[in-house]
Amino acid sequence: MTTPLSDRIDELRRLRVPFVQATVVRAQDPSSARAGDRAIVLADGSIEGFVGGQCAAGSVRTAALGALESGEGVLLRVLPDGDDTFPHLPGASIVVNPCLSGGALEIYLEPLLPSPVLYLVGSSPTAEAVAALAPTLGFVVDRASEGARPEGAVAAVVSSHGGDEAGAVRAALDAGVGFVGLVCSHTRGQALLEELDLPESELRRVHPHVGLEIGARTAPEIALSILAALVRSIRLEGLTAPSAPGTPPPPVQVVDPVCGMTVTVGAETPHARIDGVDHWFCGPGCRDSYVAAHVS
Repeated sequence: MTTPLSDRIDELRRLRVPFVQATVVRAQDPSSARAGDRAIVLADGSIEGFVGGQCAAGSVRTAALGALESGEGVLLRVLPDGDDTFPHLPGASIVVNPCLSGGALEIYLEPLLPSPVLYLVGSSPTAEAVAALAPTLGFVVDRASEGARPEGAVAAVVSSHGGDEAGAVRAALDAGVGFVGLVCSHTRGQALLEELDLPESELRRVHPHVGLEIGARTAPEIALSILAALVRSIRLEGLTAPSAPGTPPPPVQVVDPVCGMTVTVGAETPHARIDGVDHWFCGPGCRDSYVAAHVS
């Protein structure tokens, strides 16, 4: 039987919205969470579901946003102050939360990111080979011939061998695509760049005669070289898809002036404004002690 949270997860995946699924895998009394409790954390820091009280949720929020940025899952252990026996290991992290009322929590944070979109222009043999191979590498192929637009794509590949190649490149650049590959000869690529007369910031994003040099001859081999270049740009050079218009900026992170914890600021984050300066805290305890020390 599905649950409201399961329905919400399905909805986010259909809409291609990135989020982190947080699952409690172990909970120690007197924690209010129990093994199996789940929540999702969105890119704006909002949490839907339950993985513990306010203090635990604050730690989960901050760690989940880090997992969302890195794309890597992490086992988070949230410990009360004075308990730091859980080691830092690859794939595991620890946060000592001084406002936790007691009871360690182990929570697995799994970033669920939408598959990257490859915008493909053309119906040449190479274009068909790219369309066939790209999904095996986890890409969603959106084809211009089917009415797709480059907005939101991590890369665009133009393999029309004629037609309005300059217009296709221009449209991808205007959409903010960070990798625009052109399947063409070196001579044609140079002529196209001269025709476009791009500023340096855009020129760096265009790859004429696209593909790693592997001696490719056939259409499938050329497709392999193109996708290898794209994977390298993603894995080694940090290529990402442009943010959708209207995407809110990431939430602000500050340091609790009492305990030194990193706090992701949200609507429910404990807050105090003293002498015109805003301060945020991991929990009500730190806020109250700070206010008591600084307000006469």
